[in-house]
Amino acid sequence: MTDPVLFQEIPTADGYVVARATLNVEKAINSLTLEMIDLLDERLRAWQQDPQVACVFLDGAGDKGFCAGGDVRKLYESAKECGMHKPNDYARTFFAHEYRLDHRIHTFGKPFIVWGHGVVMGGGVGLLAGASHRVVTETTRFAMPEITIGLFPDVGGSFFLNRMPGRTGLFLGLTGAQCNAADVLFLGLADRYIANAQRQAVVDALAAAQWTASVQQNQATVGNLLRRFERTDGIDRPGSNVHVHLDLIQQLTDADSCDAVVAQILAHETADPWLQRAQKTLRGGCPVTALLVWEQIRRAKHLSLADVFRLELVIAVQCLRHPDFAEGVRALLIEKDNAPKWQHADVASVPQNYLDGFFAAPYSPDPLADL
Repeated sequence: MTDPVLFQEIPTADGYVVARATLNVEKAINSLTLEMIDLLDERLRAWQQDPQVACVFLDGAGDKGFCAGGDVRKLYESAKECGMHKPNDYARTFFAHEYRLDHRIHTFGKPFIVWGHGVVMGGGVGLLAGASHRVVTETTRFAMPEITIGLFPDVGGSFFLNRMPGRTGLFLGLTGAQCNAADVLFLGLADRYIANAQRQAVVDALAAAQWTASVQQNQATVGNLLRRFERTDGIDRPGSNVHVHLDLIQQLTDADSCDAVVAQILAHETADPWLQRAQKTLRGGCPVTALLVWEQIRRAKHLSLADVFRLELVIAVQCLRHPDFAEGVRALLIEKDNAPKWQHADVASVPQNYLDGFFAAPYSPDPLADL
């Protein structure tokens, strides 16, 4: 049986180490299990404290993608078992550990490179978002498609969706729209565009670089190295759908209620395939998720990163207590009939007190109180 996360410490000529972690569940596009989260966080904590570790490089095995998200099937099983009336210890543990890992990457304090090739969705976005140096490639397919399963854009989404240009974060959260590498760069969630075939060459160059005890100098070393690869890759770059449609996205999301924004997006007539797919996802998506996206962006606008993860932990655990999550996963991944029967017909049908319940912590104490 192969290890779900591979770890490597590559010695450099000047006595430092380039630390590499590789998500290694290729068949599942490296989707995160609780075991993988704990293995990675334990090793990152050690590397964070080790003065010999100059930088960290995180990638995913295979060509399909860096990470397709979290282990939704196991979460589904826990939701079916516990329902509304039994505490879901697994869900609380999974999300708390995942968000702690994401927070560690955001606050790592050393150069941290994430290679975001292929599928980068859900939990994979959480790993990418906080790195100091975020690489996308010609194969990158990015999305936060939680509206299709009755969850919400977590893993720090309340933080980074708020920081995207204009209201693009709201639009992407509502529609789960797929983005290419140019989109991710425009949205501010990536720093460099490098050909996927250069991955090992970048690792080798990191091992050959000159390192010092100065984190600031090491950050500059990584930045210059990646900049050099980006300028010489010679590959064609796609255009950004988000950038092209920015003015329209601003127009469609300009309203004072979630209900009005959803109506405007769905009513827009277009022949553009990217927009049509976004509309289709929103139309068939979970109405409660749409409201959670609206609320998480509103409530988290001025929150610290740590408070964002504490807020999201409450919402995530509540999502698994309510029926829409299990129904969404059933329809998309278990029975695959793509015909979920949501609890509410549309956004306007969701009672305010029902929505407010998603923001009440069903546990005490807070597992993330020490962030």
